[in-house]
Amino acid sequence: MNNLPEVFEDFSEARKQGFITIKNLKDGGKKVVGTFCTFTPWEVIHAAGAVPVSLCAKSDETIADAEKHLPRNLCPLIKSSYGFAITDKCPYFYFSDLIVGETTCDGKKKMYEYLGEIKEVHVMQLPQTYKGEDAYRLWRNEIIRLKEKLQKEFGVDVTKEELSQSIKLRNRERIALKEFYELGKMCPPPITGLEMLKVLNGASFKWDKDEEIRELKDLINRSKSEYQEGQRKVSPDAKRILITGCPMGEATEKIIKAIEENGGAVVCYENCTGIKEISKLVDETIDPIDALTEKYLNIGCSCMSPNDNRVNLLSELIDDYKVDGVIDVILQACHTYSVEAFNIKRFVNDKKKTAYMSIETDYSQTDIGQINTRIAAFIEML
Repeated sequence: MNNLPEVFEDFSEARKQGFITIKNLKDGGKKVVGTFCTFTPWEVIHAAGAVPVSLCAKSDETIADAEKHLPRNLCPLIKSSYGFAITDKCPYFYFSDLIVGETTCDGKKKMYEYLGEIKEVHVMQLPQTYKGEDAYRLWRNEIIRLKEKLQKEFGVDVTKEELSQSIKLRNRERIALKEFYELGKMCPPPITGLEMLKVLNGASFKWDKDEEIRELKDLINRSKSEYQEGQRKVSPDAKRILITGCPMGEATEKIIKAIEENGGAVVCYENCTGIKEISKLVDETIDPIDALTEKYLNIGCSCMSPNDNRVNLLSELIDDYKVDGVIDVILQACHTYSVEAFNIKRFVNDKKKTAYMSIETDYSQTDIGQINTRIAAFIEML
């Protein structure tokens, strides 16, 4: 969008600009750790003196290459991740000294076996539930195992003090991001849903966290100032939409555009692209490993069964953001989110008395017309 303020453009371009930054960091002796998921504890990698970087996985650019090895009826995020790896089109994968995966789904687990033929891959074994002592103990051991792997690979000692400092830094970033996305609570919001997504996506490619926090605060202040001066980017009549479900990136911006071009405004993202990971802080008053275990184990992902945390967070967000409708975005062949959609629909319709629709899509642009028609009808119904 050409009318985005410069700081929005800066966040939007952060992933591309970061290619040079990562190369310079590598040339300066920094270690790089590639990650795929919000379950991977950022603080442990940072405390090891390495740079955590999110790998390319949200474009259809390399899916055709991936399908030479992987089935076509597989999640596009998995195919995209693998495709970028085998084609060497992801600079972040190229510069990674270690890849950290996690067993959030069967497709990823098997894909990691192939990635392991290209790079060193460490897989964290995630419990299938966040309830009970056994699940807690398993995940705590996995975080310790990651710490030990980083220490061995990079020849460092990750101390409690370094973990505590990383926790405090990451919490400061979460607070700034939370203050930013809570702009969506305003009626109408001072930013569009697309602007919000660009910042949330771009934030993970800002490795100077102090600078990122300053930029976020500047963005918040500027947005509020312009709003107070009477500038409005979103119509007060726009229907307020919450997006839930699978991760979103450039390829799924088609859904946001369809919402905002048909009289809706995306005010909140309840998924791991948005609020899900940053809604809760890590406890800074207890042992760092225990604090990280508790924090990351309780992310409300559909890979967990039962997934009460997702429902509880949705309930809060629907109220806090005065939501008119919920749109559940499900990537093709993402079975856990697809199966869970029935329960989410019942909850949103019956308990929250709010409209709900689900959209299954992939990273191609061939379904834009269909998506536009369905979303237009949904918003008109609201």
